[in-house]
Amino acid sequence: MQRIGFIVYPGFQVIGLASSTVFEIANIANGAPIYQVDILSEDGGKVQGSAAVAVDSQPFGRRHYDTLIVCGGTEVPKPSPKLAAYLRAKLQSSRRIASICTGAFVLAEAGLLNGRHATTHWLLARELQTRFPTVTVEEDRIFVVDGPIWTSAGMTAGIDLGLSMLEKDAGAELARAVARKLVIFHRRAGGQSQHSSLLELEPKSDRIQAALTYASKNLRNALTVEQLAEAARLSPRQFSRSFRAETGQSPAKAVENLRVEAARLMLEQSAHPIDVVARETGFADRERMRRAFLRAFGQPPRTIRRNAEPLDQ
Repeated sequence: MQRIGFIVYPGFQVIGLASSTVFEIANIANGAPIYQVDILSEDGGKVQGSAAVAVDSQPFGRRHYDTLIVCGGTEVPKPSPKLAAYLRAKLQSSRRIASICTGAFVLAEAGLLNGRHATTHWLLARELQTRFPTVTVEEDRIFVVDGPIWTSAGMTAGIDLGLSMLEKDAGAELARAVARKLVIFHRRAGGQSQHSSLLELEPKSDRIQAALTYASKNLRNALTVEQLAEAARLSPRQFSRSFRAETGQSPAKAVENLRVEAARLMLEQSAHPIDVVARETGFADRERMRRAFLRAFGQPPRTIRRNAEPLDQ
C-alpha cells in the first residue's frame, strides 16, 4: 500500500486537501486499499487553515512516504527551516514530492525546484520566477511533472494532479472511474492552459485592440503585418513597434496564440477532423498546427482532443 502525506501549516488553504478525495475514492472503486493518506505538520495536532477550519495532523517523523503533497495558502508561504529540511531529506527516499498552488514556493525555498520546470497559480507565477530564477516556471500549465517533482496550479488543479498520479499508479480505467464518482467531466491534461493566453495581451490603445479584433475574426486568412497595421490605421513599422510595446508580444506570436486558442476550442467542442480545424483556424496544414500546439501546451492536437472526451464514453 502506498502512503501519501499531505503537508499543512498555519494558514494553509483547505481546498488543497480536496485532492485527497481522489485517493480515498480510488480505494473504494478499486475494491481494495491502494493508498493510506495522512495529514502532516511540523509538530502535529490541530493546524488552523485560512478559513474557519482546523485539521488534525501527525508530526513529521521517520515514516516512509511514497508521495508527499504540500498544500498551498491564500498568502505566499515561507517554510520553516524544519519543513525545508524535511522536504530535502524526503527527496532522497520518496518516489515523488508535489505541491498544490502556492505550495510551489515551499518547494522552491527548500531548493527542490532548482533547475526544474514547475508551475503555480497564474497570479503568482511571475513572482515565483522572479524570486527563484533557477526555476523554469511554466505559468500557463495545469500541472507540471519534472522527474520526482510534481507541481500544480491553484484551486481545483490539485484534483487534476491527483487523478494523474492515480492514472500513473493504477491505470487510466481506475482514474476514469474515480473522476466519474467525483462528477468530473474530464481530467485536464497537465499541458492544458490555465486561462486564455489573450488575457496577457491587454492592449492599451483602441488601435491595437482593433487589430486584434480584426485578427480574431479573420483567422482563416494569412493575416500579414500589413493587414493588421491597416486595421489599426498605422504604418507597418509603427504598428509592429506599438503592438510589442503594448502587449509584450510580436504580432506574429499574438496571431499564433489566437489561432491556437481557437483551434483548441474547436477540438474540444466539435468533431471536425484535425485537418479541417487546422484550415479553419489559419494554419497552413496539420503539421504546422501540431508544432504550434507543442509550443503552447506541450501536447499535440490529438492529445488535447482525447483529454476533452467525457470519461464515461
